[in-house]
Amino acid sequence: MTPPKALVTRRWPEPCEARLRARFDVTFNPDNHPLSLAELQAALREYDAVLPTVCDRLPAEIFNVEPLRCRILGNFGVGFNHIDIHAAQARGIVVTNTPDVLTESTADIAMLLMLMAARRAGEGERLLRAGQWTGWHPTQLLGTQVTGKTLGLIGFGRIAQAMATKARFGFGMAIVFCTPRPAAPKLLERFQARQLDSIEAVLREADFVALHCPGSAANYHLIDARRLALMKPSAILINTARGDVVDNQALIAALRERRIAAAGLDVYENEPNLDPGFLELDNAVLLPHLGSATTETRIAMGMKVIDNLEAFFRGENPPNRVV
Repeated sequence: MTPPKALVTRRWPEPCEARLRARFDVTFNPDNHPLSLAELQAALREYDAVLPTVCDRLPAEIFNVEPLRCRILGNFGVGFNHIDIHAAQARGIVVTNTPDVLTESTADIAMLLMLMAARRAGEGERLLRAGQWTGWHPTQLLGTQVTGKTLGLIGFGRIAQAMATKARFGFGMAIVFCTPRPAAPKLLERFQARQLDSIEAVLREADFVALHCPGSAANYHLIDARRLALMKPSAILINTARGDVVDNQALIAALRERRIAAAGLDVYENEPNLDPGFLELDNAVLLPHLGSATTETRIAMGMKVIDNLEAFFRGENPPNRVV
């Protein structure tokens, strides 16, 4: 039997690529360039499976191709707001994702951003690299302590709970959070956490606010100028969720005017096209979407995509089907 044809839009860890070669007629992106809309449309015409990443945009119009050969989009990532899933579903295309395997690595990055922003680590490294450090003195780069402070979580899914574990039991932080559904009593007891009744309540109370909400139309610019104004002037915002959950211009203005102390960001609206305003801010810690960037996690993500593909082409329902 002829194996299904699959296109991988970006290079994957070698163990994953080796497994794909063994099971599919697979084409890789040799120079790892971002595929254009025209290239992605051609892929939908020519391949049985297309394996995009979170940096590949698949809006509704991309699915208006004839003949349509693609039957499944095996997304390399948990988030799928870069894919118009309703348009895909209308054309009979199955979409899968890779949940559950990047929880700890993303929570680690959220903690890293919190610590870097609190202790002004980015500024310190830039000072050293520029050859401008003149030695220790009592008021140099004074930051804020993390231990014992209050961490506010917007969303309380797996990644948020992993961050809460590290913050509560590693740094003795108090945990407050909001989520649309009541949390299980055992979670409240485990973290000695308090579920507040609104995002606004979390923003007012927390010393650090970490975003762990899904990217969706409902969450677009969830953190806007009005909500940023509710945060303490000493507070720090952390975003490892999705870039468009935050209004970039409102955040840049709040940081520039020191209406909040700092921000730690791993995701951006319209990435990789970073708003240049962020680059002018010493109180913004900026990472290039490293949330899941460990060897172990990226291999696990690729293997999960392949598990979904193999199930689909065996005629089974993929375990991580989105639509």
